[in-house]
Amino acid sequence: MSDGCGAPEQTAALPAGIDLAKEIVLGGKVTVDGAPVGGAFVRLLDASGEFTAEVVSSQDGDFRFFAAPGRWTVRALHRSGNGEASVTADGPGLHPVAVAVG
Repeated sequence: MSDGCGAPEQTAALPAGIDLAKEIVLGGKVTVDGAPVGGAFVRLLDASGEFTAEVVSSQDGDFRFFAAPGRWTVRALHRSGNGEASVTADGPGLHPVAVAVG
């Protein structure tokens, strides 16, 4: 899928070679009324609200970012609505984030 923005589409599975003992991964799902939302633009904002990265949610609503320790906001933009959630990643591991849009 090419949408022209260069944001990579995501999958639920982590890429081979990712060591969750060393990496901070913010991962989750975009939903509307509890159902997965594919094709949402998912943006990562740092603690000051600055744009850091963007990906496109998979057909199953999955997304992920590799991040530094800190407080993050994940914002999803979709034709069915927008939503956001906050997450604090104090150290390595998978930090789950659920974003409901609508």
